[in-house]
Amino acid sequence: MAKRRTSLPNIVINLDGASADPLYRRLYDELRGAILAGKLVPGSRLPSTRELATELGLSRTTVLNAFDQLIAEGYVEGHTGVGTYVSRSLPEDLLHIRAKTVDLAKRSSPRRTLSRRGERLAATPVTIAQHVDKPRPFRSGIPALDLFPFTTWARLTSQRWRTASYELLQYGDPAGYRPLRQAIAAYLGASRAVRCEADQVIVVAGSQQALEIAAQVLLDPGDAVWVEDPGYLGARGAMLGAGARLVPVPVNEEGLDVAEGIKRSASAHVACVSPSHQFPLGMIMSLTRRLALLEWAVGCGGWIIEDDYDSEYRYSGRPVASLQGLDTQGRVIYIGTFSKVLFPSLRLGYIVAPPDLVEPFIKARAIFDRHSPTIEQAVLADFINEGHFARHIRLMRTFYAERQEVLVKEIKNKLDGLLEVRPDEAGMHLIAWLPNDIRDTVTSERAAAHGVEVGALSNYCLEQKMRNALILGYAAYNSKEIRKGVRQLSEILLNPENPV
Repeated sequence: MAKRRTSLPNIVINLDGASADPLYRRLYDELRGAILAGKLVPGSRLPSTRELATELGLSRTTVLNAFDQLIAEGYVEGHTGVGTYVSRSLPEDLLHIRAKTVDLAKRSSPRRTLSRRGERLAATPVTIAQHVDKPRPFRSGIPALDLFPFTTWARLTSQRWRTASYELLQYGDPAGYRPLRQAIAAYLGASRAVRCEADQVIVVAGSQQALEIAAQVLLDPGDAVWVEDPGYLGARGAMLGAGARLVPVPVNEEGLDVAEGIKRSASAHVACVSPSHQFPLGMIMSLTRRLALLEWAVGCGGWIIEDDYDSEYRYSGRPVASLQGLDTQGRVIYIGTFSKVLFPSLRLGYIVAPPDLVEPFIKARAIFDRHSPTIEQAVLADFINEGHFARHIRLMRTFYAERQEVLVKEIKNKLDGLLEVRPDEAGMHLIAWLPNDIRDTVTSERAAAHGVEVGALSNYCLEQKMRNALILGYAAYNSKEIRKGVRQLSEILLNPENPV
């Protein structure tokens, strides 16, 4: 079917035979395009279906179907005994605008595309790349997916689907599946000394959503927020997204410097901390600092967001008790996640909210995305209640301690003098300090180009000037992968091309 001229003025109908669309749809597209381009102006009469069918060599049914579609969508109007006309309700100037390709760079008038909050969100340094490949040493924040009890999880999932009830398939409670909230409350009380009832637990889509909810509920644009420096980028992003003003507070061997925070902004609304295992440096906040932080919050009416992201993994003694467990005035919002303990795509975490914040947090949760998938919550509740969760954590502590030991030994054997690394009693990553003349950001970029993923400590600092260092995750990698990764890293660091 070639291009055909018709009784329509200056219009050529192209019914390309290579198209997979039916003929009536191709004719519809041609006529619609002519209307949008202004070639068929409002009020102009179209040929009769019989006439157009003859001119194009089509069946009349094909033309009728095309006209019916145009009429249904309001492009043309059909009047019995009078004919078919291009709709007069279509503004001609709008049609011409639609037909043109707009060159945004040549706009005569500025156009605001984002809100101020949107601009701040767009400028936030977060990773949005999708990791579809197997994690490469030494990407941090990834658990040992190779050691996850897939068979047990599959059995529990299958069991839940076989007996799925109406309760699990309808819209769920925004606060979360009740048995899971109860299981989390019991677990936190026994292992983390968190003081809470199940009613205070709100199930969310990971710790990042927990931070978002807290930020949106507690902060107005311009409110001051203490953030650890260096510190977690996700917490900064959540606070910036709420329009907050970040107040970087340095950390040292005792954790967040509360006195310095008070000096910089005594009346801050929120303090974001990771007291049990500071991210990324790894120290534990001292009892003196914890009590001082609680005293500050009570004195100024501020809130403390405690991010307890990987406290389960302590390799010497019992896990450190939570800051929330010391709070007697309801100023601490406790956040945890299952992403680091089980697997990231589960997207389940939790907030333990002070009693007076429970209702507004639940309402905010409902507005954000109603609730997390209920079936997955039910499976996780079973996983915890049947003892698999505690057993998995115990097993991972053993493997992670072994993997950390391998990493420390390999670095000392192959990179002594180029990387300084010390064992950590907790966590899933280590800080490896570089010589003063080697930049961590450059090393990170070069490593990525050679198949090794390492974080640069500089990227987590706002104001504090620290020695260059690399962040090395080890939990997700077996001994062979760790040794290979260190070997690759040594080739990069021993190469004199690394600029200052």
